[in-house]
Amino acid sequence: MAVSGSSSIDIAAPIATILDAIADLESYPSWSPIHKEVEVLERDDNGRPTKARMSASLMGIADEQVLTYDWNDTGVTWDLLESTQQKAQHAEYRLTETADGTHVDFEMSLDPKIPVPGFLLKKGKKTIIEMATQGLKDQVK
Repeated sequence: MAVSGSSSIDIAAPIATILDAIADLESYPSWSPIHKEVEVLERDDNGRPTKARMSASLMGIADEQVLTYDWNDTGVTWDLLESTQQKAQHAEYRLTETADGTHVDFEMSLDPKIPVPGFLLKKGKKTIIEMATQGLKDQVK
């Protein structure tokens, strides 16, 4: 069963600073409890990751995944190429400049390979959304 979710947060920092934090995939294990190891496999001309391998663990389910990234001046999207536990994953950050910094919109959907009880999916979705918004905000500070 596929699951999706979204959230927004305001961060008192410019868009470029937030994009830099998102692009620093190798630091994710230091601020995201989900990410255990990250290896950037390819980068674009600006040094931002375009392909990465990650070890992640959520709710006791360990996953090895390869993701591709597509960057622009106000955000990033990523999609799943390979995974041991997921059929699909798509996520997007959209950043909008505000008077006090940046408004961050985050959306994500994923489709596990194995059946997962609904209450676990709901709890896992909440953890991912909090990491992607509040965790990002805490990292940028």
